[in-house]
Amino acid sequence: MELTDLRKVYQHEGPFATVYLEGRSPGDDAAGQIRLRWKSLRERLLAEGASQGAVEAIASELERGTPGEEQANGRVLVATESGVVLDERWDAALGAGDDAHWGVLPELGAYVRERARSVRELVVIADQEGAQVRQEVVAEYHEPHELDAEIVEGSADEGVHKPRGGALSHNRIQRRADEAVGRNAKDIAAHVSAVATEFRPGVVVLAGEVQARTAVREELPAQLAELIIETDRGGRDENASEEALVEELLRIAHEAEARRAERTAGQLAAGLAHDRAVAGHKEVARAAEMGAVETLLLESDIPASREAFLLNVCAETSAAVTLVPDGTGLTDGVGALLRFPVTG
Repeated sequence: MELTDLRKVYQHEGPFATVYLEGRSPGDDAAGQIRLRWKSLRERLLAEGASQGAVEAIASELERGTPGEEQANGRVLVATESGVVLDERWDAALGAGDDAHWGVLPELGAYVRERARSVRELVVIADQEGAQVRQEVVAEYHEPHELDAEIVEGSADEGVHKPRGGALSHNRIQRRADEAVGRNAKDIAAHVSAVATEFRPGVVVLAGEVQARTAVREELPAQLAELIIETDRGGRDENASEEALVEELLRIAHEAEARRAERTAGQLAAGLAHDRAVAGHKEVARAAEMGAVETLLLESDIPASREAFLLNVCAETSAAVTLVPDGTGLTDGVGALLRFPVTG
């Protein structure tokens, strides 16, 4: 995650009220449930000294929402005396619970972790005539969040279905069918490449018919070919199981995030040995204030010392944030990969 996304929040003058509403299965009285949950959080904020303006700003935003949708998705809101400055989905693990904070800085560690562990999956469900191309942001605990979906039809005029039988008269038709499949695959691959340039996926998932996805894979450029994971789940026809595909996307995201975290832990170890990484909140803060932090490192489920401050200063210096596995042994639960060595 690029922490520059949070600059707009930190540009406001605090103090800040931060509220997390956990994603849950909506009940029959979704609106009533939201009111009860918010009442408890409101009382907590006021007990901590929150301003009436910040509390009322959040209350007004919740009243405008759709209760069932909020319960299903989860939500994080940040407000100051002047109004709400952040309102986003928050796909927390079920059981994380609602939470509220009042302080000089917003408490965005849980939100940042969820964003950092999410995987951007470019899903291509292909057949021999075209494909559905979906941009999904997939977190481990919730259904994929679809940002966009498009149907791409190949430009081949010839039919893609081969005739049965082995008669020589059929060879030309078969050859034309193969050429049509190949032309359609090129069209699909060109579209996927264009989308990937903007979407920047961590994984490209190829699903659908075997021959079609094989043809598309062969047409994709090398930089995307390295990201491909194939699956036989899902398809474009109405009998294909969307539920099975979702399960596969969640599995792929979980494995991709585990690999990413392990890779980052290896980069940290190498960086510490060559003055290109630091650990501990004092060292990270010093590096961040010098503009040296390229990537802030947090453990997956363990809050870091002075986390709110470190997120703020790293956002101001255009750093990214990523996670390492719990138990990595980061001093104070925080580390950083550096743009340049910090000495003296």
